[in-house]
Amino acid sequence: MQSKFVQCLSPTGLHRVHYTEWGARDNPRVVVCVHGLTRNCRDFDALAQSLEKDYRVVCPDIVGRGKSDWLADKQYYALPQYMADMTSLLARLTADGEREILWVGTSMGGMIGMMLASLAHTPLRKLVLNDVGTLIPKASLERIGKYVGKAPAFKTLEETNIYVRTVSAPFGPLTDAQWDHLTRHNAKQTPEGLWTMNYDPGIAVPFQKEPINDIELWGQYDRIGCPVMLVRGAESDLLLKDTALAMTQRGPKARLVEFAGVGHAPMLMTQDQIQAVTEFLKSRME
Repeated sequence: MQSKFVQCLSPTGLHRVHYTEWGARDNPRVVVCVHGLTRNCRDFDALAQSLEKDYRVVCPDIVGRGKSDWLADKQYYALPQYMADMTSLLARLTADGEREILWVGTSMGGMIGMMLASLAHTPLRKLVLNDVGTLIPKASLERIGKYVGKAPAFKTLEETNIYVRTVSAPFGPLTDAQWDHLTRHNAKQTPEGLWTMNYDPGIAVPFQKEPINDIELWGQYDRIGCPVMLVRGAESDLLLKDTALAMTQRGPKARLVEFAGVGHAPMLMTQDQIQAVTEFLKSRME
């Protein structure tokens, strides 16, 4: 694994976006894995390790998360900025020749992928939408809004681990080692020695500025021309069953895979989830 940065632009100036890179740099088959709202690139370590023999795997920290810079003006923590940043990353990945871009996006990362895949001349050739779809219910956004940017500080990493397991219980059954990995990479230590979450609390500003309503993305989804796989936690409150089934019947007619005992969102760390994604990425283009 290598750690790299790409320079990006917002209306208030330049910022760096960090990403991890796995596999051979000259591999023309590139998998881009993009995390959810409060997460970061290290969520994909297990998937990247499984894929790196066959693909170049690139996992960015969306601005404001992980090792990426924080935006000076918090109102720009929104999809237009994230799409612009990912376009800069894709430009770098395709600068030295034609590349087959395969996108794996969890929650917010899936929304970014869906919107990029819907555009003319998109470089995306396959799209995995992990527990996110064309209708995001107001109730699920309100639930997320209750904890985004409000995580307390803890005296020890052990206390932080308990907090992460509690707020992330919908991730489903994970091993102690997997929870430790998620805690270690989603927390950071302050100069005072306390532990807190590894993202800018300012990412919550857009939640606070506007009334929360359903988000509908059918228009973008129906324009997608590449194959799509839809991964759903069977107990998800963000990707409802009716929405998932409707997505199999229109637009790119997504292939649906569900995992029992999981809510929002499958972490793509368990063998059955990794295998489902791998089989889709390796399947023939339709």
